[in-house]
Amino acid sequence: MKLAVVGGGSTYTPELVDGIARLRDELPVTELALIDPDARRLELVAGVSRRMLAHARHPARVLATSSVAEGVAGARAVLFQLRVGGQAAREVDETLPLRCGCVGQETTGAGGLAKALRTVPLVLEIASTVRTHAPDAWIVDFTNPVGIVTRALLDAGHRAIGLCNVAIGFQRRFAAGLGVSPSRISLGHAGLNHLTWERAVYLDGEDVLPAILRTHGQEIADSLGLRLGLLQRLGVVPSYYLRYFYAHDAVVREQRSKPSRAAEVAQMETRLLELYADPAVVAKPELLSKRGGAYYSEAAVALIASLLGDRGDTQVVNVRNGGTLPFLDDSAVIEVPATISATGAAPLPVPPVEPLYAGLIANVSAYETLALRAALHGGADRVRDALLAHPLIGQDEIAEELTGLLLAANRDHLPWTVG
Repeated sequence: MKLAVVGGGSTYTPELVDGIARLRDELPVTELALIDPDARRLELVAGVSRRMLAHARHPARVLATSSVAEGVAGARAVLFQLRVGGQAAREVDETLPLRCGCVGQETTGAGGLAKALRTVPLVLEIASTVRTHAPDAWIVDFTNPVGIVTRALLDAGHRAIGLCNVAIGFQRRFAAGLGVSPSRISLGHAGLNHLTWERAVYLDGEDVLPAILRTHGQEIADSLGLRLGLLQRLGVVPSYYLRYFYAHDAVVREQRSKPSRAAEVAQMETRLLELYADPAVVAKPELLSKRGGAYYSEAAVALIASLLGDRGDTQVVNVRNGGTLPFLDDSAVIEVPATISATGAAPLPVPPVEPLYAGLIANVSAYETLALRAALHGGADRVRDALLAHPLIGQDEIAEELTGLLLAANRDHLPWTVG
């Protein structure tokens, strides 16, 4: 079985390779194609990937290529994990909004919109190549902003499912806290990508979330950067991305007082690439655990194995709403548990969502619709509309200023004329 990775030169890739090696019985990969336009990074990542597989006595061949057509040809599944503009563009996403008093984050708010504008056109171009050279392949999108990118792919008729590691991270954390196998834990996970709440945690079918909040509430709150009182009052565990909404001003103050996350990651990537160049490195470096994307490999392997093996199990993915959340348009992309089979992902029923969450979900979903229009068709007016609709921005003068700043900063990465 051939698996292709677009953005295979990413420092994330050895995390995926580690999962492929460990979970070979679940997903018997025979060829791994790494596709990336950056020849140096691709060479280093492909080299360490080959050594990791050899060290694990895994028989898969590693192909490294800059050609999407060559890389995806014959693939059963294609992972998208690309970053247009690299960490330099991410640095702008995380710092430029701060000038206007808005959160600087690469997937949420103004930074997330900038990333969508750069990313969607290229993703659709690559997906068209996949359709030509691997028409039956599933596209698994790990590229942020996952919800917007996945909707763009689905609207264009591609066989695509969006994937995020937030849900599996919570599942593993709850399992560890309870001292049980992750397979015994399922989540009442609902919302949009990077805008979700765990409204239940099921241990063998019984909701134990109230007990978890009683015994581990302070630890969870501290890890999310939120007050314990908020979690106790809501009775849920928000995604850590909800801090940008629930503590917006505090986050802005913090971000203005220290280097960006992009700057930290850039330093990590430099060191990781040095490690990947070392012939003695034959396993995933410990430093990679600080890079982000925890459990990415487990989530990706499980999803692909279920799609290709028609397993019919339940996983949290990004999928068409199709009436699951009745307050959203059917064509919206939501992040919920779904049954995964050879025909794709079918979202499971979700208990009615409380207005406190439904209102924010509907607001951000409307923004995502406008963001996708801006990414596809361009124009300052469309960008401004998306910014005005976003609950983290929503003010005319700020939206106006940010529109000019974002378009100027991303001019070289946009396929349409800024004006």
